[in-house]
Amino acid sequence: MPKTNMKDTIKNVSIDLFYKKGYFASSINDIARAAGIQKSSIYYHYSNKEDILFDILKTAMIDLDSKLESRLAGIKKTEERMRTAIYCHTLFHMRRQKEVLISDSELRGLTVDNYKIIIEMRDKYDRKFQSILKKGMDEGVFAENNYKILSNAIITMCTAVSIWFNPHGQLSKEKIAQIYADFNLKAIKV
Repeated sequence: MPKTNMKDTIKNVSIDLFYKKGYFASSINDIARAAGIQKSSIYYHYSNKEDILFDILKTAMIDLDSKLESRLAGIKKTEERMRTAIYCHTLFHMRRQKEVLISDSELRGLTVDNYKIIIEMRDKYDRKFQSILKKGMDEGVFAENNYKILSNAIITMCTAVSIWFNPHGQLSKEKIAQIYADFNLKAIKV
């Protein structure tokens, strides 16, 4: 079994607590108790509870973006890039269900500066989908439309899988991601 350090433990128990109770209903005492440490020990790793939330959200965005980049590497055809982007996004939102639900529901727990950082990261990620869609429209692969609105619609639909996905359901994560990719591509193709 891999050994985790205390900062990882604090972060992991915080993910569970923020997911179950919400950010505002979870206290530093709750986190310390769940991590099996004294409250003061948390401050060795994080300045405050918001720093923990920011770390969770920032890590989720970095991981989401890097997964997309690595999956798209070497794929040249626009339609296949879009399929891969949709598949990757959907799969990530099932694999990291708790973190993405926290990311979508707890942004209000961030200070203005941290909020701006996360929003800038999201916008940068969104522009990757927009770029693929625009290129596909320019090439005549995708039907002409507002690529920003379509990007928002696709990302929102694929993100929402984290709300209803049941890991004990009848379909695998991969099969669900494939269904989402197929459905969205049919909707945007010429």
